[in-house]
Parts: sequence; C-alpha cells; structure tokens
Amino acid sequence: MTERGLILPLHPAGGVGLPQLPPLALYIHIPWCVRKCPYCDFNSHAASPELPETAYVDALLADLEQDLKHVHGRELTSIFFGGGTPSLFSAEALGRLLDGVEQRIKFARDIEITLEANPGTFEQAKFRAYHQLGINRLSIGVQSFQEAKLKALGRIHNGDEAIRAADMARNAGFDNFNLDLMHGLPDQSLDDALADLRQAIDLAPTHLSWYQLTLEPNTVFWNQPPTLPEDDILWDIQEAGQALLAEHGYAQYEVSAYARDGLRARHNLNYWSFGDFLGIGAGAHAKLSSPNGQIVRAWKTRLPKDYLDPSKAFQAGERILSREELPFEFLMNVLRLTDGVAADLFTQRTGLPIAELASARREAEARGLLLADPTRLVATREGQLFLNDLLQHFLP
Repeated sequence: MTERGLILPLHPAGGVGLPQLPPLALYIHIPWCVRKCPYCDFNSHAASPELPETAYVDALLADLEQDLKHVHGRELTSIFFGGGTPSLFSAEALGRLLDGVEQRIKFARDIEITLEANPGTFEQAKFRAYHQLGINRLSIGVQSFQEAKLKALGRIHNGDEAIRAADMARNAGFDNFNLDLMHGLPDQSLDDALADLRQAIDLAPTHLSWYQLTLEPNTVFWNQPPTLPEDDILWDIQEAGQALLAEHGYAQYEVSAYARDGLRARHNLNYWSFGDFLGIGAGAHAKLSSPNGQIVRAWKTRLPKDYLDPSKAFQAGERILSREELPFEFLMNVLRLTDGVAADLFTQRTGLPIAELASARREAEARGLLLADPTRLVATREGQLFLNDLLQHFLP
C-alpha cells in the first residue's frame, strides 16, 4: 500500500504500518508528597518520615529493564520526573537513577530533563546538586501566591516561599523553569486571578502552565465541593489572563501552556504530538509503538507498597489501540496544540491514511470547529474553546 509515494508495511489492525517510530521520552513517577491536596487526583500518597529511596530506585531500574524491548534503538529526547513531589528525593538517589537510565538507553545530546518541585521542599544546596546531575528544567507547583487561596487548596507553602522558590531555582543554575498556576479557585475574583498572574510574570519564568481548577472524582473537593467562581467570572479571567500573558511575551501553544520563544516544554510537546513515552514508577502510564505498527497503552501497578513488592509484577495492564480508536486517540492530543500539526503527521504516528478522517473533518469544518486547511489539523478558536465537542466527531 502506498501513501504519497511512500511504501509502507501492513498494519496489524488492517491499515498501514509506521513509516518510522516516533521520538521516545521517559516519564518517571515518584508517588510521595508531604500532604495530599484536596483537589489532587494524581497517584500521590503522604510520605512517611523515611522514604524508601534506595528500594524505589532499585525498583524503577528493574521496571525500566523490563521495558527495554520497546526502545527499538531510539534515544531519549526527554525525561520528566512527576509525582507526588519528586523533589522529596535526594540528589544522590536521583543521580543513581539517572546514571542507571543512561546505562540502559542512550540520551539525546540536547535531552531535556524536568523535575517537578514544590516550594515547601526547596533547599538551595539540594537544587544546585540536582542541576549538577544534568536536570536542566524545573516545574514549580506554585498554584497561587495568596495565603487564603493556598490554604483553601491545602498547599504546604505560603506566598513568600513561592516567590523565593523561583529565585532559588535561578540561583541554583536553572535558567529554564515553569511555574504551575491555577485559576478559578474558591471565591476567586478577576482581580485575585490577575494579581497571581502578574506576580508569576514578575518572576520571569521561561514557561507558565496556567489552568483552571476542576473538580475531579475521588478527591476531597469532589465530595465536599468548595464555592467556585461563576461561569461569567471564569470567562473574564480566561480572556484577561491570556491577554496579559501575550502582552508579556508568553505565547500560548497549548490549551494551558504558555512559553517564551523557543522554550516550549519538549516533553509535553512529545505527548501532544502523539510521540512515544515509557512510563516507570507506581501508577505510571506509557504509550508505545512497534515497528509492525502496533500501538499500545500500558500502565504500572498503582500502590507503592505493591510496586515495591518483588513478588508482584510492575505492569498492571495494557491495551492495544484498534484501528477504529486511533483517530480519536491521535486528535485528542494534537488538537490541544494552538497551531495543530501537519496533516501528514497522522499517517506518520498512526500508520493510517489521512483519508480515514475525511468525513469527520468535513463535519467539524462545517460547524466551524476545525480549520478548513487540507495540509494541517488545527482547531479553530471556537474548536479550542469547545474541544470536547470537536473531538466527538472523531469517536469510534
């Protein structure tokens, strides 16, 4: 079968194989935090006084060893330490882990290595040591700079600590760091939200993740919902905040991501471009492609005690994506990008001909949700605002 003159192998689901494998990233989950926040639905657990650093690093490397069959000769373009609060781990533990990863998989020359950190865990010497390990990007979970809002969110830091964290990151050698900031917080006004955003901008991060608080199942907030701003206020916050960010040189490139020129988060861009990623650690997820065109989503056992139990398997399950699922899975990611992607990336990442999307594309374009451009897959402004409505057109 040919697509634009390229001869492609048959796809096991009945389409075509992949012209080449996507870039490969690594996600490492460290599941402990000082205290579980009431809005958090991530796989995180309150830490005991003594973290099992040595045992957990050993388990992570053994987990990775079992996943090496998915590498297929690729190098790692990025690594992301997520959690929980990965900055609870010592530099010694993270250094042994990074050494072990690099012994098993080659690092790209310009690899991006990001560590999530919370202001309440910052120590200057510790973060300088992180930087010396080769960790070259931080993502700092500020959420707000206002005492009342931080208290409502159950955060362990105060506003002054959040400001100092950004200064300490820079002093430790990190010239590339993200601030994580929420809006739509309990009883938040437009002025409150913009004050938070102005304070974040004043700290001159290279990247801002600015997103609305949502109430997720299996959280304290879901069962005991706080009073959140009305929809009209949320809309005003979104519009005014985006204008403020643009005014200060932060270009929006994804639903909730804003960056200085050339400093977009490469690890997350790989997710949103339907790239591949290994996932190690308790509850970590992965998306992996094979040379024969098979694409799998896999996930690891969730509870740390089970993950550390040598009698139990690291992997909890996996699911092979069917031909019918692939269009939705692909577009669910790439349409989050403000500029979308080149249309031919669909075939490169899924192995399916772009003609598979033709009927749904016409419907979405007719509704004004998808840009009528045969060379690109891009949501219109309305499509970005109503992304779920847009994606409904591509459900299997």
